[in-house]
Amino acid sequence: MLGIFAWGIVAGIAMVKAGLTIWQALGMTLLVFAGSAQLAVLPLITANVPLLVIFFTSVLVNLRFVIFAVAVSPHFAHLPWYKRAWYGYFNADITMAFFPQRFPPHTVSQTAGKVGFFSGIAYPNWISWQAGSIAGILLASRIPQSWGIEFAGSLAVLAVLIPLIVNSAVLAGVAVSGVVAVAAAGLPYRFGLLLAVVLGMVAAMAIDALIDKKSGGSHQ
Repeated sequence: MLGIFAWGIVAGIAMVKAGLTIWQALGMTLLVFAGSAQLAVLPLITANVPLLVIFFTSVLVNLRFVIFAVAVSPHFAHLPWYKRAWYGYFNADITMAFFPQRFPPHTVSQTAGKVGFFSGIAYPNWISWQAGSIAGILLASRIPQSWGIEFAGSLAVLAVLIPLIVNSAVLAGVAVSGVVAVAAAGLPYRFGLLLAVVLGMVAAMAIDALIDKKSGGSHQ
């Protein structure tokens, strides 16, 4: 939670530095609730890039949340749609780091404890993120550049990322996206970040498909 709080501060400061008003920044952090998408589109907003480009950039960066939702949706199928939409808003990287470990696919028919476990992860995560982001928004003009908050945010992301590397497919995605992000850092409007996300996902999906194929062949 401390890592999420620090990362929220970085996102809050970035919104104000990009020229958003306090109310715009507060609206963005509460409605969007996706730090990577926020940081990806802020340079595009600043550069007055067409709205469709901003929209599709945020969609591509957030595609992992669609994958997360598909992974956990069978566990929440017994709930009405409005409750599923509510919990979908709170779905995040950290919930996917812990929820599948507690409730793997073979527990889909089980309903007891799932909502409580998910909420116990998601709500503190949301509170930590929003507290950090709002603090960053309100204190952006008072936090000196010498404090190196951006570096602290990067360390926070690493703290969140490392527990998510649970198999070779995820490791391949992280490795490819990391290399591409560094190699394409000079691209305008931070398109290197978008490229890194897309290629990292492709690499992870390719390795996952290869593993499934090998395991299927071994069973035969």
